[in-house]
Amino acid sequence: MLPTLFTIGGWPVPTHGFFVLLGVLVATVVFVYEARRRRMLDERMLGIVAGTLLCGAVGAKLSTLWVYLEATPEPTLLGVLIDGGKSILGGLAGAYLGTHLAKRLLGYRERTGDLFAPAVALGMAVGRVGCLLTEQIGTPTTLPWGVTLSEDLAARIPNCPYCAPGVRLHPSFAYEIVFQLFMFGMLWWWLRPRVFVKGELFKIYLIAYAVFRFLVEFVRGNQVVWEGLTRSQIFLIPSTILLALYFVRQFWRGAYRLPQPPTAAEERGVA
Repeated sequence: MLPTLFTIGGWPVPTHGFFVLLGVLVATVVFVYEARRRRMLDERMLGIVAGTLLCGAVGAKLSTLWVYLEATPEPTLLGVLIDGGKSILGGLAGAYLGTHLAKRLLGYRERTGDLFAPAVALGMAVGRVGCLLTEQIGTPTTLPWGVTLSEDLAARIPNCPYCAPGVRLHPSFAYEIVFQLFMFGMLWWWLRPRVFVKGELFKIYLIAYAVFRFLVEFVRGNQVVWEGLTRSQIFLIPSTILLALYFVRQFWRGAYRLPQPPTAAEERGVA
């Protein structure tokens, strides 16, 4: 709908790219602030963040590579970079692997999930503004907050069968922006002081986002490929199950039991 946000010296600034970059910057600021607050900030953090961003970008591209190859008779590397799609789910998976790889290479042993969780949530909220302004909005709805496109705006959105003038559509990316802001608030002000298992905040964020994303896919308007499900939903089913099994295992191992206060004898130093 709004492919160009503004121009600088005659050079157009793409809306989507601008908000994605802004989201990355916001996430980096939150990450550094939290790392400093927890006294975990050292020179290796730059390498960890770089590895996370690089592998996240690669994962976002690779996860949609086959779609580009299927639709392009003569694919090229430049075509993949410019015309190939991106998937936030692939980006998250790539970023997760990139973080672990960078930490292993740099010899950093501290858990960083608690640093990434609020940073990713707020960065995603900012980045999704670019999606809201440039991509297919959602499926038709009769709800009062549905978005109606003009004929000119509807014509600007490629591959959108629902984008007809006067048709009220679900603002699916607005739903996600609200969700991400809610998760940032929960992680920052409520869960952060209460979750005492190191690194667990990011896994909590992941399973919450997986459930939300599975549900919002029903109104996103993405292509249905099997049994009424989209590709993202098919990917999310095993991912969510694995995350749920992880939390069940942690619970049964007693990882979430609150530390017991010392007894009077222990306080006096008596065995």
